[in-house]
Amino acid sequence: MPRKLISSGSTFEKVAGYSRAVVNGKWVFVSGTTGFDYAAGTISDDVVEQAHQTFRNIRAALEQAKASLADVVRVRVYLTSAADFERVAPILGEYLGEARPANTTVVCPLIDPRMKIEIEVTARR
Repeated sequence: MPRKLISSGSTFEKVAGYSRAVVNGKWVFVSGTTGFDYAAGTISDDVVEQAHQTFRNIRAALEQAKASLADVVRVRVYLTSAADFERVAPILGEYLGEARPANTTVVCPLIDPRMKIEIEVTARR
């Protein structure tokens, strides 16, 4: 089965040479995704709202790949502050509780100072 590239429509994907997601056989690899509302071009200051928007963006990519959040087997969460983990953990459970994927959470700076969270997932359809 050939690879399928999925785009969010962001011009940055072409500039930086990546896809929002890549489907390879039964596997779906979703790139690191942030809380930007791609349609509006905005991002909330609140890490909780950013987390919800991040999952809306991930869900959209998975749907284009004919997969869902229930298919996620691996998640990596990048936070800019360890203090935000307590607020974000229940949101992870809300969206991934059915799948219960393997998880790694890292505290690190992100490319844009407005970003407080970035999440990447791997799913198997």
